[in-house]
Amino acid sequence: MNARIHIGVGGWTYEPWRNNFYPPALQQSRELAFAGSKLTAIEVNGTYYGTQKRSSFAKWRDETPDGFVFTLKGSRYATNRKLLATAGESIERFVESGIAELGAKLGPIVWQFATTKRFEADDFEAFLALLPGAAEGIALRHAVEVRNASFMCAEFLRVARKYQVATVFTDSADYPSFGDTTAGFVYARLMRAEAGHASGYAGAALDAIADCARAWSRGEEPAVLPRVEPDPPPAAPRDVYLYFIDGAKERAPAAAMALIERLR
Repeated sequence: MNARIHIGVGGWTYEPWRNNFYPPALQQSRELAFAGSKLTAIEVNGTYYGTQKRSSFAKWRDETPDGFVFTLKGSRYATNRKLLATAGESIERFVESGIAELGAKLGPIVWQFATTKRFEADDFEAFLALLPGAAEGIALRHAVEVRNASFMCAEFLRVARKYQVATVFTDSADYPSFGDTTAGFVYARLMRAEAGHASGYAGAALDAIADCARAWSRGEEPAVLPRVEPDPPPAAPRDVYLYFIDGAKERAPAAAMALIERLR
């Protein structure tokens, strides 16, 4: 598998996974280690809702194999506000909470915005300017998941590129879904898993996702994805972080493992 392509799911504690992903007798305290043996990344949702302990980040680091990656959702207290320019204290509290304990296993931080949050260029740029480039000597990379159609404009892409912040490709019928890239890595969240497929997706759909992941990792932009701007020229190779998040969530680990197999 291309080491620059990281495939996973959202979280690792989910009751339905205990009868179709985790072995029946597996202790819950061993679930992360098991997930780490089958997947190559996990997106941590709990960091969005509250501050985690420094010791928790260290524990997650130690329970997963070399090369595994955690991406973290940034604090909702930073993104769920009228004026994003005032988020500095919340961003600082999140970054200083101990995330650097993950070390080489720390992937991007993804900042998620509500469906009601509209794009206001000056205020959004002020938010991006607050995002730090490092935490305790560990380099940080940031991504933003926007959920309002007002962000589907060239000005948003320009501002994101200025700060080298990735725009999340959210494959969803409910949120804006556009594949324009704005940073030196790609972040994708897939939300169309169906219970009727053992792997969440039909084989042809997984093949298409694999093709997109390969193209992204080569620095290309898949022509099959919707875009705001015309296709740009190829760029340098990019790391790819791709997560199966929603839809029939009970199928997410199977989808991730099927994609990993396709990319070997």
